[in-house]
Amino acid sequence: MNKPQEYLTFMHRAVRSPSTVGAVLPTSQYVAAAVADLVPAQEPCTVLELGPGTGALSGPLHRRIAAGSRHLAVEIDPELVAYLRESKPWLEVVQGDAHHLSKILADIGIERVDAVISSIPWTLLPPDQQRTLLAEAASIMSDTAVFTTVTYLTTLWREQTREFIGALEDTFEEVLPRSAVWRNVPPARIYACRRPKP
Repeated sequence: MNKPQEYLTFMHRAVRSPSTVGAVLPTSQYVAAAVADLVPAQEPCTVLELGPGTGALSGPLHRRIAAGSRHLAVEIDPELVAYLRESKPWLEVVQGDAHHLSKILADIGIERVDAVISSIPWTLLPPDQQRTLLAEAASIMSDTAVFTTVTYLTTLWREQTREFIGALEDTFEEVLPRSAVWRNVPPARIYACRRPKP
């Protein structure tokens, strides 16, 4: 499917389900490229997207990973699941709630992944849910895996954003904020996190 269709699908879901869509526009190609740069590319790996929405990050991720890799997505919205399965047949899409991530992956024969890319709207979640979801993500990461997520500079003053960054620091030994991506609406910041704490 083309970009106009992706945009229309995104806007439809944003209007119909604002509590699960945390952005005003689909993620830009600039953010997608910056996120893709953090994913292993030399050898086959298992990459997991959480809350991929219309799949704005999926194409750049798919083009980067090595042949033989497994590219998965867990999406809670049934309409977006249907859209992703039709528009990106190479993406393994599972409908489900990331709160049950370890069980979802176990059901399809996966214990560990090499990269987790989250598009979950963290600032819409209370702190306890943020921490529960981060713990689930950390529990399925391999020793060398990276957890990557996107926040927006316009939300940095919000309590939920500060809670979320604190939750990242409590969950991972390494939390690296990357350079801001100004050519996104709104401007975005990417966090790369490694080595889940015991």
